[in-house]
Amino acid sequence: MKWYSASSQLEDTERALAAAMGELDLALEGDSPDLLMVHATPHHLFEYGRIVPYLQDGLAPGVLVGCSAGGVVGGGQEIERCAGLTLCAAKLPGVHTKLLTATNADLPALDGSPTAWSDWIGVDPALDPNFVILGDPFSLNSEQLLAGLDYAYPRSTKIGGLASGANGPGVNALFANQETRRDGALILVLWGNLAVDTIVAQGCRPVGRPHRVTDCEAHILKSLDEETPVQVLQHIYDGMKPRDQKLARHSVFLGVVMSEMQEEVGHGDFLIRNIMGMDRETGVMAVGTELRAGQTVQFHVRDGETATADLTQRLKTYASSGHAAAGALLFSCMGRGRNLYGGDHHETKLLRDALGPVPLGGFFCNGEIGPVEDTTYLHGYTSAFGIFRPRD
Repeated sequence: MKWYSASSQLEDTERALAAAMGELDLALEGDSPDLLMVHATPHHLFEYGRIVPYLQDGLAPGVLVGCSAGGVVGGGQEIERCAGLTLCAAKLPGVHTKLLTATNADLPALDGSPTAWSDWIGVDPALDPNFVILGDPFSLNSEQLLAGLDYAYPRSTKIGGLASGANGPGVNALFANQETRRDGALILVLWGNLAVDTIVAQGCRPVGRPHRVTDCEAHILKSLDEETPVQVLQHIYDGMKPRDQKLARHSVFLGVVMSEMQEEVGHGDFLIRNIMGMDRETGVMAVGTELRAGQTVQFHVRDGETATADLTQRLKTYASSGHAAAGALLFSCMGRGRNLYGGDHHETKLLRDALGPVPLGGFFCNGEIGPVEDTTYLHGYTSAFGIFRPRD
C-alpha cells in the first residue's frame, strides 16, 4: 500500500492541476492510482466542472472523489486564505472500492431493518467495510446518514467531512468519478486488506460544571437547572481567571454529552456545538443543535494550547500502538488551522512529529465526521484523522 500527496497554490486551475498531477505522476512512475482524492478552494469556483475530466484524462484513477473546500491539506501544507488545490493518491492492493452518490431522498428509513441500508450500499456488513463520507452541508441530512450507516455497519469505521467555502446551497462541488455534483453526499466504501484507524480531537475544554437542560424548544435553550442559560454563563464567567474570560468573550461553546449512561462526565465526553445567539432580557440562548429536556450540557472554551495538547496526546497514544501508517486524511474545522493556532501547517507538523512523514491529504470542513467509541458523530471545531494501513 502506497500513498502520495501533492498541492498547488496557483490560481489558474489548469496550471494548478498540472503542477499537482506532475508531482503525483512522478511518484506513481506513470501508473494509475486506485484512489484519487481532490480538494479545491473557491478560487477555482468557475472551473470546478473542468477538474474531474482533467484528472480522468491525466491519471485515470480507479475511483475519484473529492469536494470544494475553504482550505485544503496536502503536500505537507495546510493551505488557507489563498488559492489551493490538493491531490491525494493511493495504490491499494487487495482493496475493493465502491463509490455511491446520495441525496436525502435516497436514504432508507431508520425505523426499519438495517438490511435496507446494507442493501442500498450493496456491500455485505460481514466484510467490515470502511467509509469515507463527503457531503454538502446545505442539502444533506448528515445525522440520518451517519445513524443509518452505524445501524447497518456497527463495526465499520466512518470518517469524512462536509464541503466548505460556500455561503449557500448549490455552490459547493462534490467530485465523483465522471461527474461534478452540487448537493447530497459521496459515500466511498473500501474493504479488503485495509484498516482505517481514527483520531478525533475536539480541542475544547469544559468550564464551570455540568448542567441539566430543564426547558428547551428545538434549538432554543430556555433553562439549565431552573436558571436561564445566560445567568448560568454569567456565573461561570465571573469565576473565571482573566485569560479564560478573554477566551469566553470570543470562543464559548455548549457541549452536549454524548452518552447519558455515564455517571461522571469530563473532558472529551461532549459534542461541541455553536452558541448562535443569546437574549439578555429573557436569558435564553440559541444553540446549533436540537436539544431535549434532561440532557447534560456544559459550557466550553477553545484555545490553541488546549487543542495542541489534546491532539498531541492522542497522536502519541496512537504512535505507541505500533501500527505502520501508510497514509492519512485530515478533516479539520474551518475554525481551526491558522484561526486557532496563529501559524501555518500546525496539525500537519504534529502528525509528522508523531508518526513520521506519512502522506497526508484532506481539507477544512463545515462539519467533521468521526467516531467516538462506537458511534459516529457530526462534529464542530474538531480535527478527525483517518489513518490508513494494510489490515494484514
